[in-house]
Amino acid sequence: MGRIKAMTLDLGGAGLDCVRFGAGHRQLVMLPGLSLQGVRGAALPLAYMYRAFARDYTVYILDKRDKVPEGVTIRDLAFDAEQAMGLLGLGGANVWGVSQGGMIAQRLAIEYPQRVHKLVLGVTAARPNAAMEAAVGQWVSLAQRGDYAGLVLDMLGRMYSEPYIQRRRWVLGLLARVGRAKDFTRFIRLAKACLTCDTYPELRKITCPVFVMGGREDKVLTGRASEEIAGALGCGVKLYDGLGHAAYEEAPDFNRQVLRFLRGGG
Repeated sequence: MGRIKAMTLDLGGAGLDCVRFGAGHRQLVMLPGLSLQGVRGAALPLAYMYRAFARDYTVYILDKRDKVPEGVTIRDLAFDAEQAMGLLGLGGANVWGVSQGGMIAQRLAIEYPQRVHKLVLGVTAARPNAAMEAAVGQWVSLAQRGDYAGLVLDMLGRMYSEPYIQRRRWVLGLLARVGRAKDFTRFIRLAKACLTCDTYPELRKITCPVFVMGGREDKVLTGRASEEIAGALGCGVKLYDGLGHAAYEEAPDFNRQVLRFLRGGG
């Protein structure tokens, strides 16, 4: 996996955590989705999860800023990602965004096309829909009440397929019991930011090659949201039957599909 390095980039008063690994001459920037934990302290498991990319690429996994202002938007988060790429010395890179990271990646490709060579959009959306509004509304409500266990269980239930949950029910229950969040403010503000995704009318401005992936049973954003993006762009799309929002974890060939596209085979 090459040398694994965790770092914090200075965005002028705010920090943005980044994990770098891999030994390839090409660059891949990964933008993860909404999370309670972030990438800090997760360098080794993240590098292991995405080790398939380490030979071809130097991989940079970018979190969101630590100090998230009230009213932050997807456009603001895309600006942060662009600034982070500059601080890392990346003129441009292949970009892979998952869920909220996919919303950010779309805006990045529209506003800063020179930064994005190829674009992978996983389980994401280009505009709010009823499923997104319901999920975000519930998560914000649980977070505002400080109900960590309820929030984790609700997120897991919406993300993973029922067979996956049944096989790992005791592990998922343990995750809900052992973790705690010191402050839900950052999570709440980032969750609300999902509802500001608004790239659908501008998708045609994305000129780089794009590959869209999703789960047909996505309870967070819907599989239809992935189809909508691919239809607007006229690009390749891969939807997994029987899988939902966590298709990027559950589908055994997900990373291989992404790598195939980046290598030019899709």
